[in-house]
Amino acid sequence: MNGLKRFGTIASASCVAIAVGFLGSSAAVANDKLIELSKSNENYVMPGKDYTSDNYSKMDQINTKNVKDLRVSWTFSTGLLNGHEGTPLVVDGVMYINSSFPNNVYALDLDNPGKIKWQYKPKQDPAARSVACCDLVNRGLAYFPGGGDTPALIINNQLDGNVVALKAEDGSLYWKVENSDIKVGSTLTVAPYVVKDMVIVGSSGAELGVRGYATAYSVHDGGQVWRMYATGPDEEIGIGDDFNSANPQYGQKGLGLATWEGDAWKIGGGTNWGWYAYDPDLNLIYYGSGNPSPWNETMRPGDNKWTMTIMARDVDNGELKFGYQKTPHDEWDYAGVNVIMLSDQQIEGKDMKLLTHPDRNGIIYTLDRTNGDLVRADFLDDTVNVWTHVDMETGIPVRDPEYGTRMDHKGTDICPSAMGYHDQAHDSYDPEKELFYLAINHICMDWEPFMLPYRAGQFFVGATLSMYPGPKGDRQNYLGLGQVKAYDADSSSYKWSVMERFAAWGGTLATAGDLVFYGTLDGYFKARNSETGELLWKFKMPSGAIGYPMTYEHNGTQYVALYYGVGGWPGVGLVFDLDDPTAGLGAVGAFRELQNWTQQGGGLLVFSLDGKGPYSDDVTLDEYSTEVIRN
Repeated sequence: MNGLKRFGTIASASCVAIAVGFLGSSAAVANDKLIELSKSNENYVMPGKDYTSDNYSKMDQINTKNVKDLRVSWTFSTGLLNGHEGTPLVVDGVMYINSSFPNNVYALDLDNPGKIKWQYKPKQDPAARSVACCDLVNRGLAYFPGGGDTPALIINNQLDGNVVALKAEDGSLYWKVENSDIKVGSTLTVAPYVVKDMVIVGSSGAELGVRGYATAYSVHDGGQVWRMYATGPDEEIGIGDDFNSANPQYGQKGLGLATWEGDAWKIGGGTNWGWYAYDPDLNLIYYGSGNPSPWNETMRPGDNKWTMTIMARDVDNGELKFGYQKTPHDEWDYAGVNVIMLSDQQIEGKDMKLLTHPDRNGIIYTLDRTNGDLVRADFLDDTVNVWTHVDMETGIPVRDPEYGTRMDHKGTDICPSAMGYHDQAHDSYDPEKELFYLAINHICMDWEPFMLPYRAGQFFVGATLSMYPGPKGDRQNYLGLGQVKAYDADSSSYKWSVMERFAAWGGTLATAGDLVFYGTLDGYFKARNSETGELLWKFKMPSGAIGYPMTYEHNGTQYVALYYGVGGWPGVGLVFDLDDPTAGLGAVGAFRELQNWTQQGGGLLVFSLDGKGPYSDDVTLDEYSTEVIRN
């Protein structure tokens, strides 16, 4: 194929030199292009809309007064049944859509979205399906605006571990690189993330004993710029002399080995399959590393650093500037990969550059993003019981031993469950109201550990789970498994909250129209007053939502879009037709009622006021023939 370039996963010295050369020559230009594109209402160029990852739009054409008039403008079906996470991208009048496995990509001209502009359908190794943890999901695409001799690109991560760059103009393959090895259970579900002239790619597979890493590739040719791990020797983690210099109590050198027994770090998890944020002024990229492996805590004594960690890396070389471990020695699978949102706020009267991260462990954290200082650590709900509080001096959450998961002991009514009080949902932040809109879970569990050996490419968990609604839900009928909340970091309080029948798994969108949008697992797309929480509008979709909403403007009209397609971890019972309540790592039992509210089927719904769009404006648009022959 013309223009196709192939590289292995380990870059040669010359390749790194070339990549660094590209960075020096055109990185700032590429960065500036993306930033400028993200400022336009007509574009949605990256997960979370811009580098703050706050998923907030300044548009107010759709607002609290008229949102009741939202109607479907147009739709698109991917033809696939597995869960559809993430959200589409929009750049210069073209929408780019991704799907679950086999990770097809579609480009639609927004002037006439009924005709597919181009489509890319990769031929993947079907073995990837058998080592995917929790459905065959994919969390989205990345866009590179072009620079030097490199054209504009759409970058797609495939479940089989390959990263592909497609020409944005016609969908042809530009380069391809292997990031993950499915033979050891390492897959790709994370959305790629473009910064400067690099694309950052994470990894999946902690449930199979994969050692987690993040990698930066050159967008120009796929050459590896850097790769950094979550566990192991300092040099492989990217720990330098000034690591955690502002907070030495978090830990500094040598702990990627010393906090593990023997060589357990080599199969220790810490994958990152969630979301990224980037501060161009600090040149730091932020993300969370995931759970240690195996789940059975008895098999891996120690704090297991640097799994479960909020990481801040110099994006140019991957060096780790600070790392804050939220759950030392995790014993509940509280994988810490959740969304990180950047904001500039006054906290107790002091101007601060912040990052805010709602974690699976039931705590929402706010850190000073310049140095890692812990500013806030609040419970996501007052029913959290695994912790009594967070020690703000050390940053360590204090355990309640009653809810531990030690061997020869069945832990009961542990809140939150392994799904956490928050999982992969991409939340939003309104900088005018200074409120975070959180789509969270309300699920607790029983946990019984068991011993098992490690076998490459096989599940390495060591626990049997039963899950059910939290104390505020209806445990008898297995309903009340989710909540949506508005959180104020300055006051450490919630302005409003509402229970949901099932989790709002995908996440939220906030707009200047005083609205917060989100989809639910039972198939409703909802809009609430972001100030009060009042429900103003909802629509029943063909299937449940595990993606998050986005909005864009085209030809003067504001649109709101959302993937439908139930699945993901909460939908595994539906997806794979399971009925054992402990199957799906406990999800089947928790979401046993989901099948009575929705079924599978994936696609995209696009809404506007009164359904305005290309076909309402011109009913003859793209008609094969407008001539009517009357007999």
